[in-house]
Amino acid sequence: MTRAPLVFSLENWATPRREQLLPRLRAPVLDAVPEAFSEACVYPLVSGGKRVRPLLTIAAAEAVAGSVNEATWAAAVAVEYIHTYSLVHDDLPAMDDDDLRRGRPTVHRAFTEGTAILVGDALLTAAFEVLARIANPALAIQMVRELTDAAGHRGMIAGQALDIGMGSPISDLSSLQDVHRRKTGALIRCAIRMGAISVGASESQLVSLTTFGEAVGLAFQLADDILDADEDAGEEGPPSYVRMLGIDETRRRAEQELDWALASLANLDDASALRSLAQFIVLRDH
Repeated sequence: MTRAPLVFSLENWATPRREQLLPRLRAPVLDAVPEAFSEACVYPLVSGGKRVRPLLTIAAAEAVAGSVNEATWAAAVAVEYIHTYSLVHDDLPAMDDDDLRRGRPTVHRAFTEGTAILVGDALLTAAFEVLARIANPALAIQMVRELTDAAGHRGMIAGQALDIGMGSPISDLSSLQDVHRRKTGALIRCAIRMGAISVGASESQLVSLTTFGEAVGLAFQLADDILDADEDAGEEGPPSYVRMLGIDETRRRAEQELDWALASLANLDDASALRSLAQFIVLRDH
């Protein structure tokens, strides 16, 4: 009797990996001084969230090697630290001035503004400490370079600088794409590449996964703009794909990027988790 292929369940795959990730996120900052500061550093790390970026890191490693190693976990932790620190700083009054994050008070509301700045600084620094402790020095250096390029003044921080108006006005599609390619896309691409590198991906595999990461990064922002369309609709709303293209064209482009992302995985033996994560990113409703 021929058996029907098993349907891949993203939630069944992701749940145990999130559970394994959480203690790894907590451990590096538990010895922060004083103890109250350690509590503040842990606070945004345990506030829930989908963990999309570290899951992409893990899924990329599994697509290449069928399993993960300690270097993969280090990369997953480092990527989530960078993402979390950026949210802590984005929530500050000088930036987006948000009171809630994932249904809980933001760090500067739960503690103080000064504490939130220091928590972000600590998580940023700890990301590179975690990578520096990878047992293979050459691999550690390669990982640090990957994350530096993605998170620094040419990548995520550059995108944030553009987003707060430090460059030319974001008045056309090209300038908007440049902001998001740096602010959002760079870290997503990096998360995937680091996962692949951690398990010794070949050059052809890394090229495929880089293409996948770039498409997923753009799809992520297109999907975000669709979800935020009502909130951003006013005259004072931020530049967005929906404002420039309309919601139907934005959705079409998100689906197109998803198709490109999935097509790029053809030379990988088992990329079920990556495929499901890409579909979740584009099709999510929150």
